[in-house]
Amino acid sequence: MSRIARLKVKDEPAVYHIMSRTALAGFVIGDAEKEYLLGIIKKTSSAYFVQVFGFCIMDNHFHLLVRMNPGSDYSDEEIRKRHKYYYGEKGNLELSEGQIPYFRERWSDLSEYMKDIKQAFSRYFNKRNNRKGYFWSERFKSVLVEKGETLINCLAYIDLNPVRAGIVNRPEEYRWSSLGYHMQTGNKDGFLSADFGLKELAIKGDDARLSHYRLYVYRKGMPDSETDSAKEFEVTKYDRLRYRTRYFTDSGILGSKAFVSSVYNRFKDYFECRQEKQPRPIQGLDGVYSLKRLSEKL
Repeated sequence: MSRIARLKVKDEPAVYHIMSRTALAGFVIGDAEKEYLLGIIKKTSSAYFVQVFGFCIMDNHFHLLVRMNPGSDYSDEEIRKRHKYYYGEKGNLELSEGQIPYFRERWSDLSEYMKDIKQAFSRYFNKRNNRKGYFWSERFKSVLVEKGETLINCLAYIDLNPVRAGIVNRPEEYRWSSLGYHMQTGNKDGFLSADFGLKELAIKGDDARLSHYRLYVYRKGMPDSETDSAKEFEVTKYDRLRYRTRYFTDSGILGSKAFVSSVYNRFKDYFECRQEKQPRPIQGLDGVYSLKRLSEKL
C-alpha cells in the first residue's frame, strides 16, 4: 500500500510533533553524538522559520515539538540575516532578489527542515565512524498538534522519554531534553520557546510558565515513587504520559474534536480510504482526540 502524503499546513503557523529513528541496530547515539545533534538542531532552527517548544535526543531516536511559521511573516532583510548566519563565510555572498523567494519557501517547509538536520548528522556520524550509507530510517513521523492543552500534553510526553527508559528519575536530570535544557542551562541562547503552549491558557511570564509546566509534568506523568524526592509536587498517575504510546507519534492529527475534524476535512483528499474518518477520543487524555484509533496496551 502506498503511503499518504505528509500532512503539512501551508501559509499559516502549524505545530508538529516529529520523531525520527536511526536505521542502525542498537543504541548508537552516544553522549558526544547527542551533543552534536543538539548543535545541529539549534543552528538549523536559527535559519528556519521555526519555534522549538521541546526536544528529546535518545540513544536511537529523537523527538521535536515545533511550530513552523509561514515565510510571509519574515522580511527580505531577515532572510538575508539568517542566510549569513547559517552559511557562515558562504553567507557573506549577498542574496539576489531572485534567491529570496527560494529561501522564504524552503525555510518554512517541515520536510526541508528535517532533511537538513538529518543529513548534517549523517555526514558527521559517518565521518566520525569511517563508514558510508544511511544512518536514519528514511521517513520521519509527524503529527499535527493543536496548541494549548494538547501541546502541553505532547511536550510532557516528550520530556518524560528518559524517565520511561529508566535513564533518570527526574526529567530535568536529562541534559538532552527540553526540560533538562531549561533547568540546566537556563535556556541558553533562547533556543527554546518559553510559552510551553501556555500563552493560550493565560499564564503570563517566562518563569511562571516554566514553573507551571514543570509542576504539570510532575503531577501528570511522574511515578508515585517520586513523591518523597519531590515533596513540593503533588504526584498522580497519568498513564498516557508515563508509558510509551503511539498516539503521540502515529495519530496523524492530535487535538480537540473540532480541531481534528477541521484538519481532516482540509486534507481529506490525501487519504486513500474513502470511508469518512471520525475523531477518536483518547483514553486517559480528557478532551483530546486522534485521527486514528490505535490498538495498544499501556
